[in-house]
Amino acid sequence: MRLILLGPPGAGKGTQAQRLVQKHRIVQLSTGEMLRAAVAAQTPVGLQAKDIMASGALVPDEIVIGIISDRLDQPDMKNGFILDGFPRTVPQAEALDELLKKKHIKLDAVIELRVNESALLNRVETRVAEMRARGEEVRIDDTPEVLSKRLANYRAQTEPLIHYYSERRKLLTVDGMMTIEHVTREINRILAAIGAVEPKAARSATPARKAAAASRKTARPAGKKAAKTVRKAAKSAPKGRKIASKGRSGTSKKVASPAKGRGTAKAKKAAKKTVRKVAKKVTKKRAKR
Repeated sequence: MRLILLGPPGAGKGTQAQRLVQKHRIVQLSTGEMLRAAVAAQTPVGLQAKDIMASGALVPDEIVIGIISDRLDQPDMKNGFILDGFPRTVPQAEALDELLKKKHIKLDAVIELRVNESALLNRVETRVAEMRARGEEVRIDDTPEVLSKRLANYRAQTEPLIHYYSERRKLLTVDGMMTIEHVTREINRILAAIGAVEPKAARSATPARKAAAASRKTARPAGKKAAKTVRKAAKSAPKGRKIASKGRSGTSKKVASPAKGRGTAKAKKAAKKTVRKVAKKVTKKRAKR
């Protein structure tokens, strides 16, 4: 399973990504974490990113793509991945498509968590008010003002990806305003529908299919054996008639077919006719004497 999750800040992408990781045993690829890991490992791409990150500048797309490329080659990627935080722009999506094409990796789906931005702002305002009422410290990046800026950036940079992946028939939209459980169920439902995961019913039916296949396999030799027995019985049927005839008369007599019986009768009739002709000739000769 290879997925991309799209949606504005606060849509619940991180929560749903973790649930997919746990359920399907796939890897969540966070570009931030991959960059830090590459720098720590001092890979060639990581060394390029190190100085750029130290200066506070944005890491160029080609370096991010290089880090993703290295990560996709790791053994733990065999079950699939979820890309988190990448791509953020259409050029990044195009670069990712080229990378996956070179590696012969198919992207199964792009799941958009669609939410109401006004509702998101209300949620943040309520959460901040409750935290302050409890005397808890509010994070600087968890305020309605910061969220408004992040939403504006999302609309300008990332929202065009919805059209990009929709044109390529990869986009699947889920109502992100539902409860967490409902969103999870809907994501799994549509993934099963497109064949990205095996449906639960199909998984539970697998033992039954195996048992049926084993039964058919066992039945084939039995069927062949039965057919062989029938053919053998058919061949031995004439012998049975011969044995039955021997039992009645004490001698072995072949049972003549109807065609053979008719041929024998004609031969006997012809022989009798010949005998009569010969007898007449002999009688005429005697009479002349």
